[in-house]
Amino acid sequence: MLRLDRRATLDSLTWLMLALMALACCGFAAGKGFAIDGARALLPAAAVYGLFVVRATCLRKEQPRGVAAATAFAQMTLFTLFGVVLAYTIAAHAGPLWDDRLAAADRALGMRWPALLAALDRWPAVVSILGLAYHGLSAQMVVTILLLARAGQFQTLRMTVAAAVLAGFVTILISLAMPAAGNLFDPGQYRHLWPSIAWLERDLIAGLRDGTGRVLDLTHLMGIVSFPSYHATLAALFIWSAGDLPRQRVGLSAWAVLTIVATPVFGGHYLIEVLAGLALAPAAIALTRAAQARLDRGAAAARYRPALLARPHDAA
Repeated sequence: MLRLDRRATLDSLTWLMLALMALACCGFAAGKGFAIDGARALLPAAAVYGLFVVRATCLRKEQPRGVAAATAFAQMTLFTLFGVVLAYTIAAHAGPLWDDRLAAADRALGMRWPALLAALDRWPAVVSILGLAYHGLSAQMVVTILLLARAGQFQTLRMTVAAAVLAGFVTILISLAMPAAGNLFDPGQYRHLWPSIAWLERDLIAGLRDGTGRVLDLTHLMGIVSFPSYHATLAALFIWSAGDLPRQRVGLSAWAVLTIVATPVFGGHYLIEVLAGLALAPAAIALTRAAQARLDRGAAAARYRPALLARPHDAA
């Protein structure tokens, strides 16, 4: 049977964070009348089950690359499910929206959104490239996981996933204190600009806040957290992880940079939210690295403790 190296203990931390997210979902949903559409929950449940089957199969066949990829996909899939449900349930508790203050912060940074959007609308090719980059974040995640697993960069893969889950958990919790509808603009006023996610989610957010939206469709979950921008955070994490993929580094980093540039427009984010999301990425990496170092020290102490406790004649 395949034995993973001791650094796999970082996976345990990721599983713990996912368990805490699941418990938080239950806590914030309590008393708010939320229900899950059971029929539509079957597909995501089957996907998660399938990933665990693949992981078990790769373990049995001693295929470490398959184990690493299946583990990462399972963790990110569960994070998506738990994270979006948690964001929905938190929205039912959130207070007044922060949009006025976030818009004021953008003005202080010199952002003039109407002029910028009007200029961008004159370049349909650029709109298409940026739109595809933004909406291709899930594809970026899949490609990054597969490339890191194939290259045997298991530690980088574990750290990327752990940092992504940690940053996402923090982002969602921040939304309780700083909820926002997003940097909205009416796409009907432009010829080429696509509707932003924030624009498409207006009714969803309103329903979660006023109590009319309570049935959760697990096949159609939308990210509703505005501050910080998790799109920016995740793209920044992909840039960091691409450092261990020399042959694909430039392409992956360029893809992620385009995603970050596209996030304010296609995600409906304020610039201050994107900057906050970018700042969150290195903090999550630093915390994850510190956690790994602590786990390594604990594993080393556990290995040497029996020798220290052995009697002299045992050592002889």
